[in-house]
Amino acid sequence: MTDFSQLSTDTVAAYLLSRPALAERIDASRIAAVREVGDGNLNLVFVITDADGASVVLKQSLPHVRTDPSWPMTRERSAREATVLGAHVEADPEHVPAFFDFDARHYVLAIENLSDHRVWRNELNEGRVHAYAADELGRYVARTAFATSPLGLDPLEHKRLAARAVNPELAQITEDLVFTEPYVEHEHNAVLPGNEADVAALRADRALVREMGLAKLRFMTTAQSLIHGDLHTGSVFVRNAGADTATDARDGAGTDAPAGGRSVRAFDSEFGFVGPTGFDLGALWANLILAAARATVLGEHERAELVLSLPGRLWAAFEAEYRGLWPTRLDPRVWGDEVLEHLLAGIRDDAAVFAAAKAIRRIVGFAKASDIETLEPARRELAARGVLHAARNLALTRHGIDSVEALAAESLAALRSVARAG
Repeated sequence: MTDFSQLSTDTVAAYLLSRPALAERIDASRIAAVREVGDGNLNLVFVITDADGASVVLKQSLPHVRTDPSWPMTRERSAREATVLGAHVEADPEHVPAFFDFDARHYVLAIENLSDHRVWRNELNEGRVHAYAADELGRYVARTAFATSPLGLDPLEHKRLAARAVNPELAQITEDLVFTEPYVEHEHNAVLPGNEADVAALRADRALVREMGLAKLRFMTTAQSLIHGDLHTGSVFVRNAGADTATDARDGAGTDAPAGGRSVRAFDSEFGFVGPTGFDLGALWANLILAAARATVLGEHERAELVLSLPGRLWAAFEAEYRGLWPTRLDPRVWGDEVLEHLLAGIRDDAAVFAAAKAIRRIVGFAKASDIETLEPARRELAARGVLHAARNLALTRHGIDSVEALAAESLAALRSVARAG
């Protein structure tokens, strides 16, 4: 009997034959191509195509970090990803991959092949902004957040969902890598020598460390909705049909745009659990700060300004969609409109501090971002310093500024100030 405990390009066809749920998706007896394309830290990812052009993607979790076999990792994360993806497909099928099958025995997810899309982070690095993605992702977070919260889900079912989605091992990774390790000496941390003083100043700022400690408690104790848990620009696919306007052209469309309609899809939700809604918004916001820092040190100031208009668009789309769903809440008896205003203010505040934490983590801690790391050292040092200054300001000033647009403008000013000083 074929061993499917760790798939390979040689065993994928036999595996597909063993999964009746996939028989209508792909002809496993006539496989034309198998590619292993996983480039992350945790999983094997295979794109399989049959002789008629039908295709699926298989994603299998490994028992260790892919890049470090000595670092063990629970394979149950694939079951949690299946839970998140299943719920998010139901709430908003437009913005996630189609979900075909989950094999709990071998920890394999079968999902839609989105090879005609491109990873948003890579597009941003190459100067194509795809600004419409912020609008689409704001709607995605709102729809999934409302549908998986007690506002849109029977309270008993919400509790059952929280139990199914509990994700202690991966949540602890976030707790450590995002909220703790950057503020202490730790083997996961690394910066250029020129940024060591920046990190020392960060750690010496007791007000900032306090804000990170409070944010960590929010992350650990808030059970609002079933979040993606790792919604950065590297876990978003974009596809633009073509340039219809000048704005579309700047957004990344044009002669090299992939065929097909405009599409934005969030993937890799294995860090998901029932947590604070603002965390997903904050993760995206943080990565837009990184993209803007890259553009700033490359002298692309108009592009940096465009990128840092996107947190405002993200929030505006989220808020509009959430407000639109509010009349469908399950219990309007005590959840009046004043509750909505309080809820939105709290999510906005959470998003800002989580953005600060996620931006700092990408500069100081483990698993850095290519936006910064692919710059030559002098520019990388400046970009890193700019991100740290912008994130620190965001964490400490957000309470007095209730506009995401204004907060993002402050971040842009911080990036520009550091670049000029450098």
